[in-house]
Amino acid sequence: MQVDAVLFDLFDTLLLLQGGDAFYEPSLKKLHEFLVENGINIALENFRRVYFEVRDELYAEVEESLEDPHFNVRVSRTLQRLGYDFDVSSPIVAKGTSVFADEFMRYLRLDDDALQVLQKLRGKYKLGLVSNFAIPECAWKLLDKYNLRVFFDAVLVSAEVNKRKPSPEIFERALKVLDVNASKAVYVGDMPGSDVRGAKNAGMKAILVDRGRPLERTVDVEPDNVITSLKELLTILEDC
Repeated sequence: MQVDAVLFDLFDTLLLLQGGDAFYEPSLKKLHEFLVENGINIALENFRRVYFEVRDELYAEVEESLEDPHFNVRVSRTLQRLGYDFDVSSPIVAKGTSVFADEFMRYLRLDDDALQVLQKLRGKYKLGLVSNFAIPECAWKLLDKYNLRVFFDAVLVSAEVNKRKPSPEIFERALKVLDVNASKAVYVGDMPGSDVRGAKNAGMKAILVDRGRPLERTVDVEPDNVITSLKELLTILEDC
């Protein structure tokens, strides 16, 4: 198989999230503290309860369409339900999202092999990034923080295009930017459901990065290859 493009997932593929969901409570607490400082007098437990209600409702609303509303929508809806009239364009909402994201970033580190692998692939293949993330501004900030932006010819973040993996549409948009046929592209990610299924549905080959945690057992699609470190990708591509 001829490979013209290699596309990557971001979280737990290139950037590793420390402690699973350990970021969530401190990030939510930072967001709440910011809101209180700006005159929104809500007890943390009430804010937390309503936030998760809103988040889960939003997930249910877009389960079939695979749309991905910006994180600002969560914050705005939460505040509105608590009696505060802030829409998604409010500076308070936008800054609150930024505060949440800044705390979240503290729980990430660059995969040990990521830079070396990207350096070796750059110039030989077109490179792309396709990530599910409700705070695209934070994704771009992370790419700059870890000097990753320079490697990619296409970057698609779900909340910027309002489509999330495993929708084939977000992969197809990336392939269009890269001007590469799906049959000549490989996607590398850590989630069988969103990464492997999404890439395969778009007509791409899929390589699963096994990070050693329990994987979804209900996924009925198999990756073309499984690796346990990014450097193994180089060997696989050499054989293509």
